[in-house]
This record gives sequence, C-alpha cells and structure tokens, in this order.
Amino acid sequence: MSAVVLHGFHRSPYVTIAKLVLTAKGVEYLFHDTEDSMARPGGWTLHPFDRVPVLTHGDFTIWETAAIASYVDDAFCGPALSPAGARERARMNQWISAANSYFHPWIIQHLVNERVVFPELGIAPDEETVAAALPKIRQGLEVLERVLGSGLAFLACERPTLADYFMLPLLTPLGLADEGRAELARVPVILTWMARMAVMPAVSTVGAGLPPRMPIEHARRWTGQRNTRSRFTVT
Repeated sequence: MSAVVLHGFHRSPYVTIAKLVLTAKGVEYLFHDTEDSMARPGGWTLHPFDRVPVLTHGDFTIWETAAIASYVDDAFCGPALSPAGARERARMNQWISAANSYFHPWIIQHLVNERVVFPELGIAPDEETVAAALPKIRQGLEVLERVLGSGLAFLACERPTLADYFMLPLLTPLGLADEGRAELARVPVILTWMARMAVMPAVSTVGAGLPPRMPIEHARRWTGQRNTRSRFTVT
C-alpha cells in the first residue's frame, strides 16, 4: 500500500481531528511536522492557502480537514465513521459544519489564541477579541448541551462518528483558559460526553502520542489577522 502521510503541526486542532480519524479508522500513517517550514516565509507550499492539515496517499494529495476525513472513511477498510442512515448522516454533517463555522472561530481563534498561544510568544492578548467571543462560545455550548441532553450518546447517533472527532479537539482547548474552564463548568452534559470520548481508543492513542506543548512560532504571523477576524467572524 502507498504510504499515507499527514502533514501539519501537533497543536493544530484540525491536525488532531485528522489524527483521530486516521487512528479510529485503523490507518497506519507517517506524520510530517510542518512547524519549521511554516515559520519561514514561503517555506510551506503543499497547501495552496498556507494551512494544515494536508494528507498525501501515494501520488494523491488532499487538503481541508472535512475532505481528508471523508476520504479516509471512504478509501480505507476499517470501522465506518459515518452513519448509514440519511438523517443521521445529515446530522453528522450539520455538526461538522457547525464545528468549522462557529466553534473553531470563537473558541480557537478568538479565545485560545489570545489567552494561550500569543502569550506563550510574549504577545499581549487582545481583550476586545476575547470579550466579543465569550457570548458566542456560550451560545455554541448551550446549543450543544441541549442536543446531547436530548438522549443521544454522541452527536449524530449512538456511536462516535466524524462529527464527534471534529468537535472534541475544538472543545478540549477551552480547558487551557480561565474563561473556557468557567464556560465548561456550566455544561455538565457536554463534560459527560467529553469523558465518554476520552476513553475511546483513538482519542487515548492520539493523546498519548503528543509531544510536550511548545510555543507555535509561526503563530506570530496570525496577529495581523486579528482585526479581520473580529470584524467578520464575531457578530
């Protein structure tokens, strides 16, 4: 079989999603750490929009996490990570879209970057960005809390799907910020779901393989996006 290579940096939530999907599917893969190349202008060229993750499988290259996850689920043997039923599959895709559109911008870009990633680099947080994000984070958690409280064990059906593997790495970093921990304390059903996910073999395997947390040097370039993010993604 052609080698499967996942390209990205360890602290990217989307790279973690790709790792979880590959591991849950039982796909052996190599990991190429892109941190050094992304820290150099023009050093990272495999993704046309200068992002991660990227998956290469022999002579095939695919980028964007949703596309990678779908490809892995379709192209490899192993347990199905998407429901068979049309409604359950639609629910899965709904949550993947929500994770990308709402949870990632509010939690990762506007809270965790400002409270954790930038301070690790000696860059002061933008308090207006944090303040604008908190009501949106609370809104997202309240929606998720209601859905999980309706009786489903997981987001789309009674077993983990791609939706669960998308959402978990976006919620876990809330625990790194005081405001995030306070918001998580308000949603006991989500915490129960997170505990349920934590014992899944793929989650424990990926977690055990993470190196010690180091500053994300190439994140220094992200500060130039602050005003744009606040204007267009926090409304």
